[in-house]
Amino acid sequence: MTTIPLQAYLILALILFCIGLFGALTKRNTIIVLICIELMLNAVNLNLVAFSQLGNNPGITGQVFSLFTITIAAAEVAVGMAILIAWYRHKNGVNVDEMDGLKD
Repeated sequence: MTTIPLQAYLILALILFCIGLFGALTKRNTIIVLICIELMLNAVNLNLVAFSQLGNNPGITGQVFSLFTITIAAAEVAVGMAILIAWYRHKNGVNVDEMDGLKD
């Protein structure tokens, strides 16, 4: 049975991170920006698990850090969606350009 080399995982994570970064920087819809941030976090998780399994010292530390990242990402989505729902009820839109009203 052949194993997938570490470089393949790293290239996939790089592609996912670049797509997420591009989406987070160019999109105006706040929900899409949150999804793109999640995509970037999943690329980081892929790197952590790949290095945990295929690195110089295989172990469980990368998987534990990945679990913490998933937990923090779930909390981020919950708080972000709560803010977005409150903002939508107030302004009837979720455009990123209109979010500067949160300063007031």
